[in-house]
Amino acid sequence: FANQNDKAVLKADGLASGNGVFICKSKQEIMGAANKLLQERIFGNASSLILAEELLEGQEVSIIGFSDGKIIRLFYPSQDHKRIFDNDSGANTGGMGAYAPVPFVSEKLLQEIKQKIMKPVINKMNEKRTPFVGVLYAGLMIVAGNPFVLEFNCRFGDPEAQVILPLLDSDILELMIACVEGKLLEKDIALKTGAATCVVMASGGYPDSYEKGKTINGLDEVAREKNVVVFHAGTKMENGKIVSNGGRVIGVTGFGKTIPDSINAAYSGVSKISFENMHYRRDIGKKALLRSA
Repeated sequence: FANQNDKAVLKADGLASGNGVFICKSKQEIMGAANKLLQERIFGNASSLILAEELLEGQEVSIIGFSDGKIIRLFYPSQDHKRIFDNDSGANTGGMGAYAPVPFVSEKLLQEIKQKIMKPVINKMNEKRTPFVGVLYAGLMIVAGNPFVLEFNCRFGDPEAQVILPLLDSDILELMIACVEGKLLEKDIALKTGAATCVVMASGGYPDSYEKGKTINGLDEVAREKNVVVFHAGTKMENGKIVSNGGRVIGVTGFGKTIPDSINAAYSGVSKISFENMHYRRDIGKKALLRSA
């Protein structure tokens, strides 16, 4: 860690519901995170082993595509907001919001990512006679214009899916069938013009302890918004009412011709929803605005 000025990333080497990563910027934070993972075992057996990695500082981007085992087709790049509080402060979460497309990922950079990162994975697995068919997710950090891999997943991201899938202008079932049948070369992923922003409304206290069973108000009102869709996550029906039943409760996605339009639509939807002790970030998409200024 000394080579990084006492900066490091510690990760639980197991499943931790997206919360097992600690970004540490001092020796004190490193020791505190290690104690939580190894001594307190806050993730149980998932943190019986931990990974220590170099801390890359830049812009995080999610690149997601469909593969039929031979080729890969990409959706719009998106950017997740993983920290619980504004300005990327506080604990890591499963994701507090996202937007797409990402203005600082140029077509040139996207093609570089495809050629140097995404396609080699598909090609190598094909070579090994274990072709990968489905959704390939790459979490990247863009440092000084260069992409570095943080992680791979075999799924859509959450909340990335809530912004990239509504911008899909192709029949998703046809694309899935093409992947299964090895015929993705015959299909293009058509993407709508415009942008989408998703704001996650969470239970107070998340990602630590939080209460459930809080009545969610305003869903009928927001359903009348033209450019807003509400995605349910940690909710359930109780006595005829929709109540909170998890840490991340709902995702409110707004659409528009531009990223600012989509941000305004999302927060307009958020303003109509309420439940006790709710929490959400107020700066989702801010990085896109700064890069566009």
